Amino acid sequence: MERAKILEELIKEHGYSLRSFAEKCGLPYTSLYTMLKRTGVNKSSVEAVIKICKELGITVEELEDMVNGNKKKQYEPTYEDIQSMVARNGKKLTLEQKQELIRTLLSEDD
Repeated sequence: MERAKILEELIKEHGYSLRSFAEKCGLPYTSLYTMLKRTGVNKSSVEAVIKICKELGITVEELEDMVNGNKKKQYEPTYEDIQSMVARNGKKLTLEQKQELIRTLLSEDD
């Protein structure tokens, strides 16, 4: 699988739009979009690729492993990831979804 497609899938798995992810990385949205949709990762700056991988919680080497067909590591969101996702999407949740989220957060199960 090509690098741009892998990165785009990982960004979506993390719950980001391309625009919000670009902002989180400190990259211009147009640069991220061009990299993923037009020119590909190979024509992008090394610094930009490293920033993207770092924000996704992978190394450049792990990205290469994924390109070569090796299984990607299981994504486990950090507290900050969850907090950010809830903040971004909280207004879209129904009352029942909010209550379920609160019950889950307050449960004593690990």
